[in-house]
Amino acid sequence: LCNDSFLWVDEMFLVLAHFLIAMLRGYKLLIKAADMGSTKAMERIAYALLFGDQLPQNVTAAKDLFEALAENGSHKAQTALGFMYATGIGVDPNQPKALVYYTFAALGGNLVADMILGYRYLSGINLPQHCEAALVHYRTAAEYVANDIALNGGVLTEKVRLTERAENLSSNGEIMELDLYQYFQLIAEKGDVQSQAGLGQLHLTGGKGIEKDYEMYSEGSEAVPQNNETALQYFKMAADRGNPIGLTGLGLAHLYGKGLPVDYEEALKNFKKAADKGWVDGQFQLGVMYYSGFGVKRDYKMANKYFQHASQNGHALALYNLAQMYSSGTGVVRSCVTATELFKNVCERGQWTERILSAYFAYKENNIDSAFLQYMFLAEQGYEMAQSNTAYLLEYEQPTLVAKTDCYPMALIYWNRAAVQGYSYARIKLGDYHYYGYGTLVDYETAAIHYRLAAEQQHSAQAMFNLAYMYEHGLGTEQDLHLAKRFYDLAAETSTDAYIPVFFALCKLGTINIINSIQSANVSKIRMYKDL
Repeated sequence: LCNDSFLWVDEMFLVLAHFLIAMLRGYKLLIKAADMGSTKAMERIAYALLFGDQLPQNVTAAKDLFEALAENGSHKAQTALGFMYATGIGVDPNQPKALVYYTFAALGGNLVADMILGYRYLSGINLPQHCEAALVHYRTAAEYVANDIALNGGVLTEKVRLTERAENLSSNGEIMELDLYQYFQLIAEKGDVQSQAGLGQLHLTGGKGIEKDYEMYSEGSEAVPQNNETALQYFKMAADRGNPIGLTGLGLAHLYGKGLPVDYEEALKNFKKAADKGWVDGQFQLGVMYYSGFGVKRDYKMANKYFQHASQNGHALALYNLAQMYSSGTGVVRSCVTATELFKNVCERGQWTERILSAYFAYKENNIDSAFLQYMFLAEQGYEMAQSNTAYLLEYEQPTLVAKTDCYPMALIYWNRAAVQGYSYARIKLGDYHYYGYGTLVDYETAAIHYRLAAEQQHSAQAMFNLAYMYEHGLGTEQDLHLAKRFYDLAAETSTDAYIPVFFALCKLGTINIINSIQSANVSKIRMYKDL
């Protein structure tokens, strides 16, 4: 398994290398197009100059180009200028000006600007907190993403936290070579259930370089011959063995009449079998049938039930349908907050998510300024992982684009935003910053509050340990050795990694208790002799 993982990583780097070479060639053509006055080419070049991912980074040149484009109504340039003024990169920070640029960009149809405004309204960042306004912006972007996922399968990108230094990347997005496809085809024909189901799913949903094919090979692709019956054959082979992917594929064929006559009863039966096996797409399709009343009585509660099941496993379209239901109060009690959070989740699966991988590779190549700006741009859009990565780079790498004296205060802002979105490590970092006075004044009481939140809400062993230490020494709270022992014990129970430090802490705490007991006993004796 380990060797296979390394092979996948090596293949991904090879694919990325070919991609970067192609991109560099493409940028040479873009420069020529820009010289001829192409707005799209100029936008691409300006972003490349800003982020330094395809051209040498030059923030000043990017700003000048963005300003020229913005004057001509470019919403992409307006979004970039909003980002620059919001963060103070290349310009003096100016939040009102940033808001103006973001607003005009969103009005011009820029979905990234919609996400940024949605996040700001949702979180109350330089704007009054306003859920309904956030909902409008997020719904606009989510609708586009949902349509893109339905048509093209969407974008899957490995989200690597720099705080965890993950080294393994998924193989999503790689291209399936023809010989590899033929290999899977061979073992599928020999009876391998996973290959049978996988090939059927591949031609149904597309991916790995093979086009989506709802007509089951009727349109074909360069790698796949035209054959309406082939996908059905693989699905049937897999379904006969009870494979949920094959069952779902057959269900879709019956539901939409793709290669088979429309048969809602058969579709429902196959989806239920797949759903009972825990297959997420089977759950989603059942939700669709109950929501739309395909072959069953329309039942929003049943639709909600199956969408909930599918969404818990990350199904983007299930999340989108749930968001629609909560935003309109269809079958559920209307909830602006729930709908907005769900739409936000869908938005964060859009094509702009690909920048996460670009930022990570910039970091791996030690191009810190490029990685920093790309992560910070994603952080503005509300990506929690990008917020924590931005804070990490500010604290540990100190990008040259930010003055050293500003790194800790700026990191504090991004740790806070990540913490508000539920990242426990970021919450602990907030405690550390207030405890040690990084980017702010030393404040033990505030530090204790953050540690307590991380301990109670995210069950963080590190936070429990820190809180125990503060109770032990009376920092930010009254000294309480009993509570200190309680939190040390909780830390050890929560994580085995905490066992050794907790052991030594409890030894120290026990020694303190013994000393206190001896001192108390001596004081009692002195008082007793005095009374005599």
